[in-house]
Amino acid sequence: MTEQLLIALCSLLGLAITATVALTGFQGWLNLKARELELRRPSRIDHGSPEGAARIEIADLKERIRRLEAIASGVDL
Repeated sequence: MTEQLLIALCSLLGLAITATVALTGFQGWLNLKARELELRRPSRIDHGSPEGAARIEIADLKERIRRLEAIASGVDL
């Protein structure tokens, strides 16, 4: 083996090791961010269905709109 071939092979091996370590670190970072997102996710309501909660929220929004329309038209509630 010539000296240049040995240097080239060692450089290639070093690059492969560096790439593997970087990819492993990136995968760990992605796992960390996924855990952070899971912790920030709001807890589900234990009782009732999601459809019922959505209906209540829509009713609340409709009530707010009605109040804003009344304020805009000058009607005192």
